[in-house]
Amino acid sequence: MSTSNTTITSIGAPNRRNTELALLVFAVAIPVFAYANVGLAKNNSVPAGLLGYGLGLGALAGIAHLLVRKFAPYADPLMLPIATLLNGLGLVLIWRLDQEPRLGKAMAPNQLLWSTLGVALFVAVLVFLKDHRILQRYTYISMFLSLALLVAPVFFPAVYGARIWITLPGIGSLQPGEFAKIIITVFFAGYLMVKRDALALASRRFMGLYLPRGRDLGPILVIWAMSMLILVFETDLGTSLLFFGLFVIMLYVATERTSWIVFGLLLSAGGAAVVGSAEPHVKVRVQDWLHPLKLAANGGVTETAQSMYAFGSGGLFGSGLGQGYSRLIGGIAPKSDYILATVGEELGLAGLMAVLLLYALLIERGIRTALAARDPFGKLLAIGLSGAFALQVFVVAGGVTGLIPLTGMTMPFLAQGGSSVIANWALVAILLRISDTARRPAPSPAPSPDAEATQVVRSQ
Repeated sequence: MSTSNTTITSIGAPNRRNTELALLVFAVAIPVFAYANVGLAKNNSVPAGLLGYGLGLGALAGIAHLLVRKFAPYADPLMLPIATLLNGLGLVLIWRLDQEPRLGKAMAPNQLLWSTLGVALFVAVLVFLKDHRILQRYTYISMFLSLALLVAPVFFPAVYGARIWITLPGIGSLQPGEFAKIIITVFFAGYLMVKRDALALASRRFMGLYLPRGRDLGPILVIWAMSMLILVFETDLGTSLLFFGLFVIMLYVATERTSWIVFGLLLSAGGAAVVGSAEPHVKVRVQDWLHPLKLAANGGVTETAQSMYAFGSGGLFGSGLGQGYSRLIGGIAPKSDYILATVGEELGLAGLMAVLLLYALLIERGIRTALAARDPFGKLLAIGLSGAFALQVFVVAGGVTGLIPLTGMTMPFLAQGGSSVIANWALVAILLRISDTARRPAPSPAPSPDAEATQVVRSQ
């Protein structure tokens, strides 16, 4: 009688790609249904481009899924469907606003082109970035590149009072801050991974907080000064908040010291108060926030007030897609800064909360990826990218709803803006790469010759 002993050294984790595919079907079907709904509401007929839109969005989602299945088979199954759904809804909302003559030229075709380029960059990151740890080699190169991108708009004319755009021949206007947020996260992750032990040291404890040493305050003071310079010279409140807030979040995660959060909040509040009272463009934003129902300089109603009216008239379930009056906000704002006002009016509080929950779920999956990452650099990079995404959602949603002054940033995937949609597709791709590495089963150790001989004896 022979017996055999077997030992399971590793268990292959399910890759969940079929789950992702099933969710992608819904992520494509919901925007297609919304597209048809807008056409019926505006023209009492199904839009002629419904089939083309559905096939185009489905093709983009299908290609992205196939490349994830091949190059990142163990990646998180929810990130791609959520990004697809948000991007698809954004295209529908922009096309819906294009139907209003007073809002200028149609922007949905260009947004569809930018979305295609964003998916292409998403695919390129997955194909060519085999291991996220490669990015650690470029820590200081990332610093110089991100600073160059942040400084570049200073040399171009201001648009709507802020210097956040650069103009390239044959391409048009780009917002380099959208790409800088990813590149600066790579620098922060690499820098803090090396310096976290020194930054975590404290000289003394005061009122329950560990006070950092004077020489260790240098990094946060430098980043604070740079964020203030961005705010002063570019009058870009959004990028300044994002830039400094991202560093404070990553610094806290790296050191686990609450004192860094306190210092960061104090420096941020102090700097914003000084600049907000002195810089004219930022001062106007703050005054509109403090007095939203005050008449504008031309005697009309301010955009902030129109946004509040839109949210108020939407009620619980909204007026229905295509049946709202967010066009009264005027200009390009309904398609960019205030696109959430259209969501609130036409989909109501229920629809607005559903959209915000999609963002929250995407952020949660990014944080879960950070927790599951096996290397310190991957943890910091994932939490940094998730934090940057969360901060952008917060400052945009907070500005539109009146929680904080309007910053001028765009809602990721939802609002009109080529730079934003391309950069955020790249951000999701990097998170998927980290997730794939974290969830991939560890290889089984090769048996030693002695173990093989023992196994043969036991089998006999």
